Amino acid sequence: MNDLAPLLTPEGRALLDEVRDTDPAHELAVATRLRRDHPADLVSAALGQARLRQRAVAKFGVEDAARMFFTPNGVEQSTRRSVAAYRAERLRAAGVGSVADLCCGIGGDAIALARAGIRVLAVDRDPQTAAAARANAEALELSDLIEVREADVTEVDTSGYDAVFVDPARRSSKRGRIFDPEAYSPPLSWAVRAALGASRAAALKIAPGIPHEAVPAEAEAEWISDGGDVKEAVLWFGTAPGTIRATLLPGPRTLVSRGIPDPEVRPVGRYLYEPDGAVVRSHLVAEVAETLDGGLIDPTIAYVTTDTLTPTPYATAYEITDRLPFNVKKLKALLREREVGVLTVKKRGSAVEPEELRRKALPKPHGTAAVTVFLTRVAGAPTMLLGHPVR
Repeated sequence: MNDLAPLLTPEGRALLDEVRDTDPAHELAVATRLRRDHPADLVSAALGQARLRQRAVAKFGVEDAARMFFTPNGVEQSTRRSVAAYRAERLRAAGVGSVADLCCGIGGDAIALARAGIRVLAVDRDPQTAAAARANAEALELSDLIEVREADVTEVDTSGYDAVFVDPARRSSKRGRIFDPEAYSPPLSWAVRAALGASRAAALKIAPGIPHEAVPAEAEAEWISDGGDVKEAVLWFGTAPGTIRATLLPGPRTLVSRGIPDPEVRPVGRYLYEPDGAVVRSHLVAEVAETLDGGLIDPTIAYVTTDTLTPTPYATAYEITDRLPFNVKKLKALLREREVGVLTVKKRGSAVEPEELRRKALPKPHGTAAVTVFLTRVAGAPTMLLGHPVR
């Protein structure tokens, strides 16, 4: 499965088409049948690639995923198509015509850049990953805009390109997810130097949990969510140094920091707003609270409360029906009384795991009613707020 070359042959491509929709539960039977006419290694590689393509649909869509080639790490670490397209459009709008895509992986970002009309040098030092990127450029008919090079990114001359895009590896086989930016491969400090040397602009893809104090003064920092899930943070160079923004996809909808102070703490009102994760990560809850004329339920908790309903794309509104001190027995009795059959548990500022509370408070459904429970703190006290989303 790690060697793509056999899959790129006519026999390999025909086999990929044949196993495309194989149900994982039926793989053994399919493999047994196909090995009568094809080499066992090729059959295993084709079935493995089919599994990866099925997983990749969530990021690349059905049409692209069915044509592309993946490695296990490539599926896991590649950028979602909608996010890559948004980033590529920002670079195109900035007048960028060529990009050196360093640590290109299987080519997800290079594909988005090329589709935006940008010429790309895609570089990765891993032979199989570079081979997948090259195969993907060919499969999607973008080879005229994408040059794939197997090399160490720290040794690549990027002076002939308008912009640099760097996506450092943030996982390792031994340590798993890496949280220290200087332990990225290559380190964030190297990526920043590469960005500062770009002729027009640069973008560095980083983990959304990066501390704000680690953002260089020369950079604009943007946190991006897609469908409510925070996907990444991007450090932009050559744009608006010092700017902090949260961008929500689809849209895009962008909220920019105005440097306003934290909102006041006030009693829980009729409505509770849960800001989008990109808003929370970018520390822009105050900006959302100001647009809602709301306050916080606790100085350390990113929930905004108001007595009036104001639609906003940057937070989900819930109507609060009950406020209880944290007490599982009382919650269980209330859920039984209300004939609750669907319980959604959210938490901020609580050590209790949602699944644990769900299991204890609603061991079996009592009816068809639906309730959302927020495990949180109100003015420092452990509290349960009950309500439902405002439609």
